[in-house]
Amino acid sequence: MTLFQTALFLLCVAFATCAQSLTGFAFALILLGLAGVLELAPLADLANVATVLGLANALVALRGPGRTMDGPAFRDISLGGVAGILLGVLLLGWLSVNVTLLLRVLLGITVMACAVVVLMEKAVLRERSSAGSFRLWGAISGLLTGLFATGGPPLVYHFYRQPMALKTVRDTLVATLAASSLLRLLMVVPAGQFSTNALKLCLLAAPLVFGLSWWLERHPPGWSRLAVLRLVCALLLLTGVGLIAPALLRVFQA
Repeated sequence: MTLFQTALFLLCVAFATCAQSLTGFAFALILLGLAGVLELAPLADLANVATVLGLANALVALRGPGRTMDGPAFRDISLGGVAGILLGVLLLGWLSVNVTLLLRVLLGITVMACAVVVLMEKAVLRERSSAGSFRLWGAISGLLTGLFATGGPPLVYHFYRQPMALKTVRDTLVATLAASSLLRLLMVVPAGQFSTNALKLCLLAAPLVFGLSWWLERHPPGWSRLAVLRLVCALLLLTGVGLIAPALLRVFQA
């Protein structure tokens, strides 16, 4: 990676960190989307970087007393996520070796779909969803976590429709995503899918992520959360198009 590419990578990390701090999600989506469009590193490496940094951020967010978590929801989402994460990791490994262009198209579709899902109106259900429903959404989230470390939006959509206190929803989401990230790492590292390049990128980006998160926590901008959410989702849609269009053009040219 050249000095210019390193600067671009850190810029992508900074933007992803800002989006995460202001909206509560989208770190992996923004990082993989922007860095993927710019082709700064293999998508498998970027997914591993997003996993490590996302896990670190989650552990920091869960520190301290007063955390409330819905135990049954955490259990059912995690149970459903195991199979999804395993399938996603296996697919990522196969696609990275055999069908790189298809992997870029899948990432582009994922980024765009997640933006649409997050923007959808989430009417609160009268009754809590069944355990099977939590496991199904856990499997969907797990598949995206295994592929691209982007399992947050499906859970955001499902959890915010439940008749739960908002603080419980947030703490359970953070804990669930942290568990998914840890499980993904336990799968990719022994399988030899965590490269030295990914480790170097993690070490390079970590100080920026923690420093910027610390600053934004103490000096939040005056923008409304809805305005930031719409801006981030619009960027995700454009990024998805930027990933898909060049890949399809290469296919047609071939």
